[in-house]
Amino acid sequence: METFLFQASIYLAAAVIAVPLAARLGLGSVLGYLAAGILIGPVLGLVGGHETRELQHFAEFGVVMMLFLIGLDLDPRALWNMRHRLLGLGGLQIVLTTLAVMAGAVALGQPWSIALAIGLVFALSSTAIVLQTLSEKGLMQTGGGRSAFSVLLTQDIAVIPMLALLPLLAMPKPPDVVLGEAMGRLDPDDQAAGQAGAHEVATSFVESLPGWGVTLLTLGAVAAIILTGIYATRPVFRFIHAARLREMYTALALLIVVGIAFLMNLVGLSPALGAFLAGVVLASSEFRHELESDIEPFKGLLLGLFFITVGAGIDFTVLVKYPVVVPAVAAALILLKGLILYGLGRAFGLRGRNLWLFTLSLAQAGEFGFVLISFSDQQNVIPAMMTEILLLVVAVTMLITPLLFILYHWLSRRMEEVAEPREPDRIDAQAPVIIAGIGRFGQIVNRLLRSSGFNTVVLDHDLTAIQRMRRFGVKGFFGDPTRPELLHAAGLAEARVLVAALDNPDNVTRLVAFARRERPDLRIIARARDRTHVFRLYKAGADHIVREVFDSSLRAGRYALENMGLTEFEAAQVEKTFYRHDRESVRELASLWDPEIPTLENKAYIARARQLERDLETMLLSQLEEGVTADTGEERTE
Repeated sequence: METFLFQASIYLAAAVIAVPLAARLGLGSVLGYLAAGILIGPVLGLVGGHETRELQHFAEFGVVMMLFLIGLDLDPRALWNMRHRLLGLGGLQIVLTTLAVMAGAVALGQPWSIALAIGLVFALSSTAIVLQTLSEKGLMQTGGGRSAFSVLLTQDIAVIPMLALLPLLAMPKPPDVVLGEAMGRLDPDDQAAGQAGAHEVATSFVESLPGWGVTLLTLGAVAAIILTGIYATRPVFRFIHAARLREMYTALALLIVVGIAFLMNLVGLSPALGAFLAGVVLASSEFRHELESDIEPFKGLLLGLFFITVGAGIDFTVLVKYPVVVPAVAAALILLKGLILYGLGRAFGLRGRNLWLFTLSLAQAGEFGFVLISFSDQQNVIPAMMTEILLLVVAVTMLITPLLFILYHWLSRRMEEVAEPREPDRIDAQAPVIIAGIGRFGQIVNRLLRSSGFNTVVLDHDLTAIQRMRRFGVKGFFGDPTRPELLHAAGLAEARVLVAALDNPDNVTRLVAFARRERPDLRIIARARDRTHVFRLYKAGADHIVREVFDSSLRAGRYALENMGLTEFEAAQVEKTFYRHDRESVRELASLWDPEIPTLENKAYIARARQLERDLETMLLSQLEEGVTADTGEERTE
C-alpha cells in the first residue's frame, strides 16, 4: 500500500507542477504531461519498469473514454456523412503509409514480412495526443480538425484487421524455443495451468472457436452494444434515478465504458472502437449530457496519466545504444508521413491552415503502435532487438507531436485564412417560422418574433453570420437555405411562415418558388432588392414582399417633409397616402412586366408607370391644398 501511495503521489505531483507550467508557456497540456513523465522516469528514476507498464494499461482507459465522449457528440447520420473521408482519406492514408514505409524497410535490407509489419505499425497516429490537443486548442471543428478525426477513427478501426494479419507474418520459431514453450505449459507451478480464472476460461473459449465462430461472436458483441444502447439504457437510467443518489449515475457511466472495454477485449476488438460505437448509439439519448458530465473528469485524469506513463516509459538507454538510428528513423517517419498527408489533404480539398493542421497533427506514430509492436514480438514477427528500437521511435515521435502543433501555429499566423467548403450543420430543431438569412434584414425579423414569444429556425450560408449570432445567444444553423433537404429538416412541411431574407436576389426568388411548389398553403414573406425583384417574387408566389429600403426611405422622406414645414400629422398622412398608392401601383405594374422584355423597351409598362406617377402627384398636391384627410387606419401589408 505504501508503495502504491508513493507512486500515486509522484505522478500527481509531477502533473500538478509540469502541466500548468507548460500551459502558461503556451506549450499545451500534452507536452507538460510527457515532460513530467520523462522527469520522474528516465531522468530521476522515481518511477518506471514493470509498474509503469501496468499503470499504462490502466491509463489507456482515458483513450477509451475519450472516444466514448466523441461518439456521444455524433449520431449515425453524422457518421454516415463522414463515410467518404473515413473510407477515402483514412483508407488511403493507411495503405499509402504502409506501402511507403515497407518499401523503405525493404530498401534497407529487411525481409518483406518484417517490413510490412513495420509499415502497419507506423501507419497509425496518436489518437490520444491529437484529439486532446485539437479539443484543447479549439481546432476540432475546423476543416483540418475534422479530416484528422476521420483518419484517426479509420486507423482505430484498422487495428482489428492488423492484429489478424500480423500472425500470418510470423517467422518460424527455432526448435529449442518451441520445446521450451511446450515444457513451460506442462510446468505444474504455472498457475495458469492449474487455476484458470473467469477471464482465462473465456479467453480460451474464444481462442478455441473456428474462424467463422469468432466472426459470429464479434458480430454478436457489436449487436449487443447497439441493442443495449437502444433498448436497455432508458429503463436502467430510470431505475438509477429512483434511487436519488448522484454517485449512482457516475457508477453506471463507468460500468458502461468498462463493460464495453471488457467485451471488446474478449472478442479481440479495440476497446476504444467499441466505446466509440456505444457513444454513437447513445448520442440521441436524453441521458447524453448526464453521461458526458459523469465521464469527463475521469477521461481527463486518465488521459493525463496515460501521457505521463508514455514519457516515463521511454527507455533512453536504447537511444544511447543507437544514437543515430533512432533519431534518423523518427525524423524520416515524420517527413514521410507528412508528405503523404500533405498530398492526400490537397487531393481532398484542404488548403491553407487546414492543410497544414491535417499534415502536422498526424505525422507521428501512435499509442496503438505499442500494442502492435508488443503483439508482433509475441508472435515472433519482429526480432527482439528491433522491437526496442521501434518502441523508442514511436515514443519519440509522440513526444515531438506537441512541437508540431507549435509549428502549425507559427505557420498559421503567417498565412491568410482560406475559405473551404464546409458541411452544413445537422438541423435538430423545428419551429412554425423559418427565417432564411440572418443578416442585417433577417436578424431584425428574428428578434421581433422571438421577443414576441414565437419560436424560429434560422438558416444561413454565411458561417461568420451564424457564429456571430451564436455569441449573442441566438441559435442558427449553417447551410444553404435553398437546398431542399435543409428546408425539410428545418420543418418546411409543418411551418406556418417562411421569411426569405437572403442577400442574393436570385437565391430569394429560387427559395420562394421552391417553397410555394412544396407548400401551396405556406405564408411566404420575401425580401426584395428593387421593383424588378418585386415583380419576380410576385410571379414566384410570395405573399408579402418587402423592399429592403422602402420603409426606411419613406421614414426619411417624412422627416424631410417635417423639416419643410409640415406638421408631424400632415407628414405622416402624406407618407401613408404615398405608401398606399405605391403598393397599388406595384401590383398593377406587375401584370404588365415581362421578364423576356427589357424594362426600358416595354412601352405599355413605361406608359402606365408614368401615368401612375402623375396620378400620385395630383393626389398629394390636392391633399395638401384641401387639408390632410383623416387617418383611414389601413395596415401596411403587402
